[in-house]
Amino acid sequence: MFAEASLSIWGWGGLGVVLFLITFGPFAIFYLAFYILCFIGGGFVVLLLFGKINSEKHLERCEHSYLPSTQAAILKVLEEMKTESKPIKIDRRLTGSSIIDEPLQQVIQFALRDYIQYWYYTLSDDETFLLEIRQTVQNALVEFSTRSKEVDWQPYFTTRLVDDFATHLRVFRKAQERLNEREDPKQRDAPDELLDSFFEAEVEMERKICRDVVCTSRKDEEGYLRDLCEVLLYLLLPPGDFHSKNMRYFLREVLARGVLLPLINQLSDPDYINQFIIWMIRDSSCNYEAFLNILKLTDKAAELEAVKDKVLEELQYLRSLDTGGDDINFIKNQINSLLFVKKVCETRIQRLQSGKEVDALKLAANFGKLCVIPLEHILVHNIALQFFMDYMQPMGGQAILFFWLTVEGYRVTAQQQLEVLQSSQRDGKKQSSQTTKGLLRAAALGVYDQYLSEKASPRVEVDEASVTRLAQKLNKEDPTPEIFDEIQKKVYDMMLRDERFYPSFKQHPLYVRMLAELDMLKEPSYMGSDHGDGESFNGSPTGSINLSLDDLSSGSVDESAQLHAFISDTGVCNEHGKTYALYTLTVIRKNSDGSEDIWKTYRRYSDFHDFHMRITEQFESLGPILKLPGKKTFNNMDREFLEKRKKDLNAYLQLLLNPEMVKACPMLIPYVYDFLENKAYSKGKGDFARKMDTFVNPLRSSMRNVSNAVKSLPDSLAEGVSKVSADMGRMSEKLGQDIKQSIFKVPPLIAKSDIDPEHCRVSAQLDDNVDDNIPLRVMLLLMDEVFDLKERNQWLRRNIKNLLQQLIKATYGDTINRKIVDHVDYMTSPEQVSDYVKRFRDSYWPNGILAETPPRRDKSLRMRTRVAAKTTLLGIMPDELKHIIGAETTRKGILRVFDMFQHQPLNRRLACVFLEGFLETLFPQYKFPELFVKLHSRSPRVLRYSQKLRSLQKR
Repeated sequence: MFAEASLSIWGWGGLGVVLFLITFGPFAIFYLAFYILCFIGGGFVVLLLFGKINSEKHLERCEHSYLPSTQAAILKVLEEMKTESKPIKIDRRLTGSSIIDEPLQQVIQFALRDYIQYWYYTLSDDETFLLEIRQTVQNALVEFSTRSKEVDWQPYFTTRLVDDFATHLRVFRKAQERLNEREDPKQRDAPDELLDSFFEAEVEMERKICRDVVCTSRKDEEGYLRDLCEVLLYLLLPPGDFHSKNMRYFLREVLARGVLLPLINQLSDPDYINQFIIWMIRDSSCNYEAFLNILKLTDKAAELEAVKDKVLEELQYLRSLDTGGDDINFIKNQINSLLFVKKVCETRIQRLQSGKEVDALKLAANFGKLCVIPLEHILVHNIALQFFMDYMQPMGGQAILFFWLTVEGYRVTAQQQLEVLQSSQRDGKKQSSQTTKGLLRAAALGVYDQYLSEKASPRVEVDEASVTRLAQKLNKEDPTPEIFDEIQKKVYDMMLRDERFYPSFKQHPLYVRMLAELDMLKEPSYMGSDHGDGESFNGSPTGSINLSLDDLSSGSVDESAQLHAFISDTGVCNEHGKTYALYTLTVIRKNSDGSEDIWKTYRRYSDFHDFHMRITEQFESLGPILKLPGKKTFNNMDREFLEKRKKDLNAYLQLLLNPEMVKACPMLIPYVYDFLENKAYSKGKGDFARKMDTFVNPLRSSMRNVSNAVKSLPDSLAEGVSKVSADMGRMSEKLGQDIKQSIFKVPPLIAKSDIDPEHCRVSAQLDDNVDDNIPLRVMLLLMDEVFDLKERNQWLRRNIKNLLQQLIKATYGDTINRKIVDHVDYMTSPEQVSDYVKRFRDSYWPNGILAETPPRRDKSLRMRTRVAAKTTLLGIMPDELKHIIGAETTRKGILRVFDMFQHQPLNRRLACVFLEGFLETLFPQYKFPELFVKLHSRSPRVLRYSQKLRSLQKR
């Protein structure tokens, strides 16, 4: 039975397996096994999870069983505290001025929203923390506002801020001078070498402070800002908030790394500064001449490449335009201008890459065609005279030059004294003529004794007969302003003809530098056309009237005809890469028979200038009557300027053609007809003569007006003049001594003799005992640093500056100083401060939304911005400034300031200096200077300099 049962089990089992395989396939057994395993595994997982949860609940009950039960009252209080509504009361008063508080509150709200609330609400919904943060910020602002109101900001903005900038510029200039003294050109061009030289010069000036570590190391800069912010929080926060370490550290990090560090990063970025320069001078149109000068002077190949790429892009666009008619000529002119710029860039890049770059002055001296400036013009122009004086000193001719200058000073003084005597006698005032003549004799004897007598050293060597005749005149006759004319003429001829002096000066490098300062030195490779500015537009395309100058001079012209002319239109032309304005003149001639002749002619401003020079030379009486509009080098293609010049030239023509003028000066008619004839105007004066007229004639006019200005001064100043005349006996001697001392470079405006001006701050040159016109005087000192005038401290330049300072102080100094102070008051007024806050709010949160971080500008765009910034800076310099201090000096000064801003570590140093000066002004009662000495004591340069000083003292 057991066997049968076993057989039946195996039979039925086998039958079931066979049927399973037939039904589900041969691989069904594997699927079945997989399902069984999954079922068993899932059961184990469920059991484990269920056991784990039950175990955790059991352990939690065990832990809580050892704690005392919470009282019901505490739970009730907690529930009430959670449900209690907390009224948030915020005092919105910050500065005491509602126009400032309103935008400032919006700035605080936006800052909390975008920098704190966005992460705080992920941690908690409790508003208490946000309320405390806002209240702390407001308390700090209230304390800051209170202290700001107690501070007089005028000395800071008019003196300290300008002094910090000027001192920074002085250190940079000294660093550049040290690099230029090195023989290796690679060391001169290395940025690290410039930084080392700069901070070495800084520690020599500051002695106990050097900011190199703070400006070059990010870690040290962050530590410096943290220390500074902690001190500020101590001064601005309530004691309770400051002693809370969490709050203090949190605010310190936000202020140091979230506010000050990004601000310094942005303000020290050279590209941002260049954009800011362009924005500040946005009203000034870009000048083509200044742009080309920048391209020729740049030593950065990247700038030239960027400009060249932009030029190629513009050329491709212009060539793709399909235009006709008048537009084609305009486009051709643009293409020619761009091709010329492209050639300038390529030539300059080739020079820089080949390593054959030479100084422009040497290039012009060797290959250029130099202008010849007459000696008479050199002696009356301060810039030219300074170079001639530098040349005459080593050549042994300073005595004759100083004699000529002293005689000129004597003549002007004598003429003024005699005019004052005659004027007083006409007015019936009693003034002894013998006294005036005695003073003149004493002055003349002083000149004679100093330069012509036997005891003179050095003595002017002229023929003894002339000296004897002069001595006899001084003994027997009353001295006149012309008493030295004979000997002065011989001295002039000596300087003019002696090969040691003027003839050799024209071959000397100083002569080339003088031409550069007068802006009369052109680089040969950029000369352009052979004609340059001297080539005029060739008349009208409609033909010309057959009226020659010979006919005019022979009298064949109908002088009874009435002539009318006016400028009907202006335009801008481009020729050989040079842009100039062209004026269309409509001329109407009414003949005696009643007929009229009408024609048009075209003239440039240089044609007007040449014509004006010719007629004023021929007819000197016209000089005071006819006033030609002044020349303007920069922005002379601007539409508004052209319209203004058109109006002034029309007024000039109407005055010239006035019937009364023609009647009074009939010989003027041929010149006028020649100028207005429809033909190419033939210039009688060269380009050099016109440039000389531009800077010599204004100087002569101003010298002629000196006596009139003295006569019109108020009585108080006239009394001062009379006091000066009382000491006139010593005038010539003092003048001669001043001229002799001109060869020594004694820095001006130094009040303390024991101060080395090159190793101290700029403000150290101010006299502590004189506190009037301080803002104006600091501005003058800043100009000294920008244009490096102290290193060019020759006699004329120093005396002109001293004369200007005395004139400003005596007449307009108080007015100018008051305008500076009033401007500072206006800039710090509540209305302006409110405007600053609104601008910051709108730029940082436009339309109430946090502005996105702008993408970093590519290198090509940054290089073009550099070129545009330099061009803008050079373009705003007035032409008058070049005539006073020199064109080359002006360019170097402007480019020095620009180069100073192109080094980010140096910009960070300047930002730190401004911040430190601001804090010292805001908290004068605290010892911030000592704190800054400690904060910057980590610099190794300070330690080395201190050791160097100690070693020198031991010696």
